[in-house]
Amino acid sequence: MSLAAEDSRPLLELFGIDHAGGLVSHSPIDGSVIGRVTVGDPEHACAAAAEAFEHWRTVPAPRRGELVRLLGEELREAKPVIAKMITLEAGKIMAESLGEVQEMIDICDFAVGLSRQLYGLTIASERPEHRMIEQWHPLGPVLVISAFNFPVAVWAWNAALALVCGNPVIWKPSEKTPLCAELVMQLVRRARRRFGATADGLVQLVQGDRKVGEALVRDPRVALVSATGSTKMGRMVAPVVAKRFGRALLELGGNNAAIVCPSADLDLAERAILFSAVGTAGQRCTTLRRLIVHESIAETLIGRLERLFGAVKIGDPRAADVLVGPLIDGAAFGAMQSALDSARKRKAVIRRGERVDAVPGGYYVRPAIVEMKRQEAPVTQETFAPILYVVRYRELDEAIALNNAVPQGLSSSIFTNEMREAERFIAARGSDCGIANVNIGPSGAEIGGAFGGEKETGGGRESGSDAWRAYMRRQTNTINYGAELPLAQGIRFDIAP
Repeated sequence: MSLAAEDSRPLLELFGIDHAGGLVSHSPIDGSVIGRVTVGDPEHACAAAAEAFEHWRTVPAPRRGELVRLLGEELREAKPVIAKMITLEAGKIMAESLGEVQEMIDICDFAVGLSRQLYGLTIASERPEHRMIEQWHPLGPVLVISAFNFPVAVWAWNAALALVCGNPVIWKPSEKTPLCAELVMQLVRRARRRFGATADGLVQLVQGDRKVGEALVRDPRVALVSATGSTKMGRMVAPVVAKRFGRALLELGGNNAAIVCPSADLDLAERAILFSAVGTAGQRCTTLRRLIVHESIAETLIGRLERLFGAVKIGDPRAADVLVGPLIDGAAFGAMQSALDSARKRKAVIRRGERVDAVPGGYYVRPAIVEMKRQEAPVTQETFAPILYVVRYRELDEAIALNNAVPQGLSSSIFTNEMREAERFIAARGSDCGIANVNIGPSGAEIGGAFGGEKETGGGRESGSDAWRAYMRRQTNTINYGAELPLAQGIRFDIAP
């Protein structure tokens, strides 16, 4: 048995998870089998969720928030255990895995407060003795499709809000990280027992492959499909949901850029670039993939980054001094090498990017810096790997145009000490991304702000701000408290005596 498999066994036994089942989980650390889970039944899940909705939507929102509060307590207690499983199954270093669980805890806290703030509006009516109000009601069962790179946090973003908004939740996790989902569901069950009686269909986990996901997406009882993954996946999900007039909240690909201006603090910028480009082995949707640097400082900055990239320790993510763990699997490594080959054919200058002999059976790579003469393929395509493409610019308008000249529109940033440059970047004619940062990298969002992007990123918003509205239906009410019946717009519709 491998070390990864040995580490996973006590975690599964601690949570009472059976090792049997048809879906196999491999650890990216060494490629070993670390567990098996049972494939779920989409039809049963949708029926149970629809039944649970009938009751849950009548529960007062602050009471619904109590269930989420209890889940947050369970997560606090189990934080080190869940983080260890994330590291084993997703390959993240422990610091990032602990941060992911903290993100779950934080969104639970946010949602508990939100449960008392699902505000509507009072609207002035043009008719005398009339009042207009706007209410928000529970929407219905919510399907959450999560990706391997954030195997639990993205579910929590959606589930915590969906639950306080009055909706049951069905979770279809990535086939690559099923054990993380199983552990979290055990905590959900503990929270439910402490909360009191709730229907079995309130929070469900449905493991399986693409066919299982497709069945869930097609089911008309699912009111909202919140899907995180590739743009290719989104192109398949969106038409299916639209055809049945359901709602889709899509968080898809990112091809994020950072502009570095001549006035930038390079000490600050290089640290932000390092984490944004190589954190999670380049497997974040907000990973920095394009560096748009002013020609006057390009050589200096590239030299500094090359030294940093070369000094990063790569290896077993369980080790305290490791900053970059493995790619998720061989397919990810193949995609990285294909992108580097494409850049090589375009006469790019490629620094590093080779495979590292760290742990047998795993796919470990040295993060690559690739200087391109123009922003063309493969730069315009998202490759889920630690590749940082570098292009140069002369004028800020040119840099902003390069930032926007890709199909994706998730996250972006600018490094400058000039107020005018910063304001131009975040103005209406600046970055066209859902996230635009100043003097921090594009990666590492907080839960307080709405998370999501434009164009091929899908347009969805999750987590903070008013993202809760996606999980509810809006209703406008007009109340006539007078004895007359005036019509809007002054229309008269009287029958002559």
